[in-house]
Amino acid sequence: MKKNKIPVTRHPSPITDDTSPITDDPSQTTDHPSPITVHPSPDNIVWHDHQVSKIERSSLKRQKPCIIWFTGLSGSGKSTIANVLERALIQKKNHTYLLDGDNIRHGLNRDLGFGDTDRIENIRRIGEVSRLFVDAGIIVLSAFISPFCYDRRIVRDLVDTGEFIEVFIDTPLEICEQRDPKGLYSKARKGEISSFTGISSPYEAPVTPEIHIKTAQTSIEESIEIILDYLTKEGYIYA
Repeated sequence: MKKNKIPVTRHPSPITDDTSPITDDPSQTTDHPSPITVHPSPDNIVWHDHQVSKIERSSLKRQKPCIIWFTGLSGSGKSTIANVLERALIQKKNHTYLLDGDNIRHGLNRDLGFGDTDRIENIRRIGEVSRLFVDAGIIVLSAFISPFCYDRRIVRDLVDTGEFIEVFIDTPLEICEQRDPKGLYSKARKGEISSFTGISSPYEAPVTPEIHIKTAQTSIEESIEIILDYLTKEGYIYA
């Protein structure tokens, strides 16, 4: 059953000269973003139905397409687990694609800064790209901090029920700071980065994620098994 869509802007934010480091930490304030007004599409734009359906595409791949959305603090292990999971899925002959927050900001979203409007647009674009992958019959893995429930709900509501799998990579802040692979926590503590998620900007943990991985108690290998078991049990992939 198709779900109602959350209204989001259809116009990208203007190019900014933001000098913040390129990193998947889009939050800039502790305020929650306000809903954005939808601008009506021009009358001459009409949706064109394709002869080939999502069902046909996914049937050829022998899998159920979905978005596996990894969310968690910077340094929590989102990208690491997503990468290992994709390798495991490829070995099972599944068709996948991995979208990573930093990589996307080097290309598709390189014109976006880290203010509220650009942060929402960042997630909206990723959601739309993920939706296209799902329509192509692909299992798409998306690894983004996406700190606010609102942002994640935008993406969930872009696709059909059951096509969005939220994976909460739950890593204590102190462990993320110890890892600090990009040196961002150190900069944030020194005040060199403002409104950094987990330090000076909040992270809203998922309330009811489909999968909850506590990395302090779970190895990468165990985490992958948990996710694969879920995907198999729910019929996204074959054992």
